[in-house]
Amino acid sequence: MGLSVTISAADARDAEHILKLQYLCYQSEAELYGDWSIEPLTQSLDALRAELEEGQGLVARLGDEVVASVRARVDEDGTVRIAKLIVHPRMRRHGLGGRLLDAIERHFAEGAATSAPTGTEAAPPVKRFQLFTGHRSEVNLRLYRSKGYAQVATRELGPRLTLVTLEKAA
Repeated sequence: MGLSVTISAADARDAEHILKLQYLCYQSEAELYGDWSIEPLTQSLDALRAELEEGQGLVARLGDEVVASVRARVDEDGTVRIAKLIVHPRMRRHGLGGRLLDAIERHFAEGAATSAPTGTEAAPPVKRFQLFTGHRSEVNLRLYRSKGYAQVATRELGPRLTLVTLEKAA
């Protein structure tokens, strides 16, 4: 009998596993754009821990192994900013990225008031979900569009990379 993938909230104990997975997953993006200085490859463990404390992180586990993750936070205008949706290369093309995206959206749509970090005021009502990816990241763009996201902006970061911002209403 095989193991099934479970999705749960990430916590500080998951940070090191997430960082290692993030480094593995963003190798293909760095190669695609010819830039190994992208933030997901240079992020520190402390910075990742801070992201988990300031927002919400989810992990997908296969047994005890973290095989996918996503992070998000809601800002003061009700925009949920989704970031760093990652899936272990051997687990790709099985719908796990879509499941994580659905789960993080559901978390904020159903419980925005409980999404504020401990000791802060409640988060505002969620109005929209927003994320971004590189213009050459066709697999990512295809997933986001299939989940109802539409392009709302682009921003050129350099000669090889343009960020595509996508969003959808909550």
